[in-house]
Amino acid sequence: MALSTLKKKRRIQVVAMAAVALVVSTALVGYAMRDGINFFRSPSQVMAEPPQPTETFRIGGLVEQGTLIRGAGEEISFSVTDGGASVPVVYTGVLPDLFEENQGMVGTGRYVDGRFVATEILAKHDETYMPKEVVDALKEQGVYQESAPGS
Repeated sequence: MALSTLKKKRRIQVVAMAAVALVVSTALVGYAMRDGINFFRSPSQVMAEPPQPTETFRIGGLVEQGTLIRGAGEEISFSVTDGGASVPVVYTGVLPDLFEENQGMVGTGRYVDGRFVATEILAKHDETYMPKEVVDALKEQGVYQESAPGS
């Protein structure tokens, strides 16, 4: 009988240690990923509820016609729109080859002093690709039109 009680105690200890290890490992993974999770926002969402300047997020839409300005050096400014709102964007660096006005883009950065300061800019890859979040935001504004297959 004492042997059975000892086995039960040992089993409970093992289960408790496994539960503690699971909780600790989950907390460590969450802590490690806290900076790697960037939420997506459309320009309309950014203008309706501007995020804090310390928050890194992704913004996507179409590069607004007539807003692309290449400054001195590698500084570029333009506006991104979803048809409902436009957000000015500033980026220092080399833009992707396919980046141009009226094309889809996704940028990662922060919204500071009324403009999106991008640390990374991605352009659509070919004539049919556009990130799902951007398509959803453009559809919501009634701007996005499906392209015909093979066109």
